[in-house]
Amino acid sequence: MITKMILTDLDKTLLRSDGSISEYTKQVLKRCQNCGILIVIATARYWIGAERYIEEIQPDYEITTDGTLIHQRGEQIYSCSLDLKDGNQIIQDLLEQNARTEITVAAGRQVFWNSRHISESEKLHKAVYNDYRKPLSYEINKIVAELSDSAIAVEIANKNHCRLQGYRGENWYAFLPVKSGKIQAILELTKILNISLGEIVSFGDDINDMEMLQICGTGVAVSNAVMDVKDVADCVTLSNDEDGVADWIEKNILTDYKEK
Repeated sequence: MITKMILTDLDKTLLRSDGSISEYTKQVLKRCQNCGILIVIATARYWIGAERYIEEIQPDYEITTDGTLIHQRGEQIYSCSLDLKDGNQIIQDLLEQNARTEITVAAGRQVFWNSRHISESEKLHKAVYNDYRKPLSYEINKIVAELSDSAIAVEIANKNHCRLQGYRGENWYAFLPVKSGKIQAILELTKILNISLGEIVSFGDDINDMEMLQICGTGVAVSNAVMDVKDVADCVTLSNDEDGVADWIEKNILTDYKEK
């Protein structure tokens, strides 16, 4: 099957552990684009948290915010949001559990945060301060809160009929629209581009990448991925710190293409 799209997660997959992207990886991705292969990132990060990497690698499309948003070179082409009333209720439920709970809310490319230390954040220094005393009037794509007990997150998600997403090695929990996720965004993008899932090669490392690796034509796990991800992948490449994504692409895809 001809490869028309490379779809890759960022953290612990395309990015090295220090958060960098090697020159080798950037060169390989550019070579793919020169061969007419689309480069798409699919990340849980907010758009502003992924922006520096978007600028570095210039992907053709960006699936961000846990699959609730798709941008084409910074222009929004898809959005999946919570019902506004439900979104505001989730925020209030979180604050009732602990008034000091740190909460971030994505509304398109804008992110709100009730932290006094926004400027110190590497990922979210462009967020806007909001204490959530007044209900938000913006479309809410994703709400993330730091919680000490996963049971609280489950209770709030069940009460408000939303999807709950946890993250590897973190005590942050995301509250998302029921019909959201990387898979839904990928399916939407294939419709827009009129390409098949079989023409996509995907790369990932964490539980929320599993379905992505399963539905695409070829699913590749980096060697540092969790075991469940490696178990469902078609193959396993080198680790993120060994530029596993770029190494696999060069050895298994670029050998069959001529650059323009």
